[in-house]
Amino acid sequence: MIDPTEPDPVTRECAGGDAGDASVQVSPIPAVNVASVPQRSPLRYPGGKTWLVPHIRIWLKEIAPAPRLLVEPFAGGGIVSLTSVMEGLVERCLMAELDRDVAAFWHAALRHGPALQERILRFAPTRDAVDALSRKHPHDVLEHGFRTLVLNRTRRGGILAPGASLNRAGENGKGVASRWYPKTIVDRLSEIENHAARIGFCETEGMKLLDTLLGGSDPGLVVFVDPPYTAGGKRAGKRLYAHNEIDHPGLFEMLADSGADFLMTYDHTPRIMSLVKKHGFEVVQVIMKNTHHARISELIITPRPVFSG
Repeated sequence: MIDPTEPDPVTRECAGGDAGDASVQVSPIPAVNVASVPQRSPLRYPGGKTWLVPHIRIWLKEIAPAPRLLVEPFAGGGIVSLTSVMEGLVERCLMAELDRDVAAFWHAALRHGPALQERILRFAPTRDAVDALSRKHPHDVLEHGFRTLVLNRTRRGGILAPGASLNRAGENGKGVASRWYPKTIVDRLSEIENHAARIGFCETEGMKLLDTLLGGSDPGLVVFVDPPYTAGGKRAGKRLYAHNEIDHPGLFEMLADSGADFLMTYDHTPRIMSLVKKHGFEVVQVIMKNTHHARISELIITPRPVFSG
């Protein structure tokens, strides 16, 4: 269900080619405003990929027979996995996340959905209540998952990394509660519960999971890769994520050696472009506008032509 009162932390739209690279084709599919596609994740996630949903649909629909398993090794908010399962684009998905707080949320959502929903409906997110919850050590996975969700939806930009601050003025002056929509959150959790039998989750490091799964020869397996880590010299990852280091060349090498079908997104940097060229991958760029109205380019990388015409 789309909540028109809840814009994404970074509203992105197709914005022309000012920030682009003339040597990289622009995708014919524009980045969409997030209000135009179903927002299925209860989490507000830095670098969320709701804008990418139209590309995901085309990528998966072109694979025949339909993929049996979508693996998302750096799940975060899980929008791609959730969309793929709920829209019948894949039979099942397997999400992985190393961050203990985010992992606790997914454990709670998938194993304790009704109890988590009840807590959400009872909670009044005042500043004092959120501060008290942030200082409290959770005693079980349900309490931990609930704590993650509350902090995610009351901190600026949904950032969970240490040092993140609470919303101040917030949307319409509602302050800390400006992104707390209990009914909307519960509706999304209820829909996740309805599909839980087809949604798998592992609390593990994404590269290790890929190394295990890609060692076989399962033609029904596809991979969506959106590393929440910084590449190419930018350092925002340290501010946004508790885990922000990854072996980028090793990831490219692993995918190239596997022969698996995948879709990968990255910031547009010279380092990443050199890895794309080294492995002969296909790449298009999507040019968007961030909240500061700066034009930015994000890369979509695949092993075969999908969006390049």
